[in-house]
Amino acid sequence: MPDPAPALQGQGFVLRPWRHADLASLVHHANDAAVSRGLRDRFPFPYTHADGEAFLAGQVLGPGTLSRAIVIDGAACGGIGVQVGTAERGHAGELGYWLGQAHWGQGWMTRVVGLFAPWAMDHLRLFRLQAEVLDFNEGSARVLLANGFVEEGTARCAILKRGELHDLRRFARVRTALP
Repeated sequence: MPDPAPALQGQGFVLRPWRHADLASLVHHANDAAVSRGLRDRFPFPYTHADGEAFLAGQVLGPGTLSRAIVIDGAACGGIGVQVGTAERGHAGELGYWLGQAHWGQGWMTRVVGLFAPWAMDHLRLFRLQAEVLDFNEGSARVLLANGFVEEGTARCAILKRGELHDLRRFARVRTALP
């Protein structure tokens, strides 16, 4: 079923639902060890056409995930999404995002998160939006801090990724009432 939420227009980018036509661009930007290094293992490396097809068919992200392609210069070169909690945690969501390495260090993710996070919180009626960042990913931590997220703490030795233990930093943006 198509996502009824609108595309969001940002400064030099668009956030819109993923399309099957994004497959080649998705694989091009996702098939990068440096990109997958800071993400969950469901984002594999190498990233194949079959991985891209499974993602675009809705077979990778959990049910209820709001996911958007990050489109720069007409090409889907990254993604951002929120997985909403269930039951007593249904008022909260977990934010995740990635961007092709060709676009790193140019301020794109700061602007993308700045547009997406408040919109997603309103659209999904969330009181809490949290994100977890591996210890080495200072760029992602800076993106969150620049967008009103507060660092809440660190889970030590929480992630075993590619044979190395990593701490996991947690950030959150909260509100106590809906607009």
